[in-house]
Amino acid sequence: MTDEAEPRPYVNRWGDTSDPAPGRRGFYRDICSCFDQSRPHPRARVGFHGERQDTSTPGWQHLLDLVDEAVADGREEFRPLTELSPEERRQVITLPPSIARLTAVKHLVLYGSNLVRIPPEIGAMANLEEFTPYTSYRLHWFPYEITRCRKLTSSTVSTRALFGNYKLRPPFPNLQPAPGPAADLDLGNMDPQLWGATAIHNCSVCDRLVEQDGLHQVWISLRVATDVLPLLVNACSSACVATLPDGARDYVPTPHRGGRVDQPAPDWN
Repeated sequence: MTDEAEPRPYVNRWGDTSDPAPGRRGFYRDICSCFDQSRPHPRARVGFHGERQDTSTPGWQHLLDLVDEAVADGREEFRPLTELSPEERRQVITLPPSIARLTAVKHLVLYGSNLVRIPPEIGAMANLEEFTPYTSYRLHWFPYEITRCRKLTSSTVSTRALFGNYKLRPPFPNLQPAPGPAADLDLGNMDPQLWGATAIHNCSVCDRLVEQDGLHQVWISLRVATDVLPLLVNACSSACVATLPDGARDYVPTPHRGGRVDQPAPDWN
């Protein structure tokens, strides 16, 4: 008779970013109440997270250093959150534009983050093959620029946290109308609660500079790698919007401006 095998621990294959204080879920990341992520409420009211990144915090400064290190050593896997303390991870709600320099990275791991947005510079990560923002429950959408990552074939996303996901069909935030020629809009200092970003410089589609009176925002849901993601498009013209592809199957078929747009029924069983 052989001895009973010892219990085998389950390994977190994306790195240890678990809460070091069991029972205190909000210790290293904030709890999101944008919509119920367990049951469908398609008529809920949703919006963008309005937080701005505090660039004076130790967490942000540490993240900048980690990006510089990854650029310098040309690493192919970048998992910065495992290098931050729990307090530092909570201080990071977006990624710096300098991620555009991570052109050697093939796998970006953001497991268990406190992120509320990803910058459009992710589109410059030309060799990105795998994207893992799993259990980032405050991350409800992605920039359209992620479609520029032509080698991206694998993703692990907590889909129940996404706007318009097929299980719950939460609505999308209403987008602002295109500003008129006389609009007083500072594209370098925007309200993220209204526009989803603190700055918008280049067109998501053609990459030309967005003029003050030429910002056209729309939502579109597309399959990106493994998952269908809600993508925010910041276009410089209606012509660029017209070039967008059709939406993913079983999602809103055309670009739209959010709100209580007609969606297929949720499939949460």
